Amino acid sequence: MKIGIDVGGSHVGLGFIDSYGNLLLKKEKDYSANEKDMSKVVLNTITELIVQSLQEKEIKIQEIESIGIAFPGTVSKGIVVKAENLGIENLKIEKELKKEFNVPIYLQNDAKCAAIAEKKFGSLKEYEDALFLIIGTGVGGAAFLNGELLKPKRYSGFEVGHMVIQKDGEKCNCGRYGCFEAYASMKRFKQKIQKEFDLPDIDGKNIKKFMIQNKDNEKLNNIIDTYIEYLTLGIANLINIFEPEAISIGGSFAHYKEILLERLENKILEKTELYNKENLPKIVLAELKNDAGIIGAAMI
Repeated sequence: MKIGIDVGGSHVGLGFIDSYGNLLLKKEKDYSANEKDMSKVVLNTITELIVQSLQEKEIKIQEIESIGIAFPGTVSKGIVVKAENLGIENLKIEKELKKEFNVPIYLQNDAKCAAIAEKKFGSLKEYEDALFLIIGTGVGGAAFLNGELLKPKRYSGFEVGHMVIQKDGEKCNCGRYGCFEAYASMKRFKQKIQKEFDLPDIDGKNIKKFMIQNKDNEKLNNIIDTYIEYLTLGIANLINIFEPEAISIGGSFAHYKEILLERLENKILEKTELYNKENLPKIVLAELKNDAGIIGAAMI
């Protein structure tokens, strides 16, 4: 049995995973991303969840094969080099957790972990050339060619959210301007709706409810159409580079599938001048949903 840990922008998810990818136990804990020392907050949250889970399952850490960690941002050799959305830099997470848990510990970018799980057990298992996009607080990605995950030697790579799609555009959390993430993340999308309609600081579930109740509102539909335009532009760039058979989309985007997915599919079909229109990739939603990162982390 292995432990998979998925670190997000506002919570940590943990799962005990067997060799078939089954989730035997799952626990989650929220935290505020505005604390002064986010490295300490994340480490303490992970440690607390592991200890609680071991106690609940009545097993010792020695019975765990390994601990895998999915982390948003740039990672390399056991170190979180930079996680912009959490304000973390140079966190030696493998070394720090080793002090508490004497088992093999592995670190990988969260999008890569979710992609690994979707390729083996979920939406991409039937495809050799495929892309995975995680669209939530930020935008991350992973690519498979001939069935193999593309992995650079130095860093996690494939930070597709930071390709520029609008010169001199909106500022991204990474410090650059016009990044794909600054226009296509669900966080920015929801913030736009809240700002334009002067909504209180409500959660994603209630924003979705507001969108459904106001589906004929012209102003709201313009916001959605603009979002889909930018999302399509970024995806078109990726199609031209990788020529995938399929693109799987995970993250909180999937929670809005009734509102966004058909519009995205139609816009991709409409914008065929942007790429090879003869063999457009199939757009699918991640099947493992919020568990993909946990399951994939356990597999690294």
